Amino acid sequence: DVQVVESGGGSVQAGGSLRISCTVSGGTFSDLARGWFRQSPGKEREGISCIAFHSGNTYYHESVKGRFTISRDDAKNTLYLEMNNLKPEDTAMYYCSAIRRLDCSGSWWEHHLNAWGPGTPVNVSS
Repeated sequence: DVQVVESGGGSVQAGGSLRISCTVSGGTFSDLARGWFRQSPGKEREGISCIAFHSGNTYYHESVKGRFTISRDDAKNTLYLEMNNLKPEDTAMYYCSAIRRLDCSGSWWEHHLNAWGPGTPVNVSS
């Protein structure tokens, strides 16, 4: 079974920073892209960042571009999201997933694995 575990969330004031992490295990998908998603209360889950395996190409949603940085350490099987200059509208539960693609082209967020972890909460106060 695929297991997903996110960690590193917390509460910060606007302008602060957090780094969240994620491991995805239990399947054969080491070459696949990885993505970060978030879901705010009353909203649908949205894909906000993605990183390809071979090329390292990345995607950022317009709302986080220039503030968030995605990275991966394949030796540790860990995905990271460095979040800087956090805003109250970044408050959400954050999730990660492997993407059934090798890159982050097109609507990559529609190709996540059907296995979600518990998520990690990020709360940004003004």
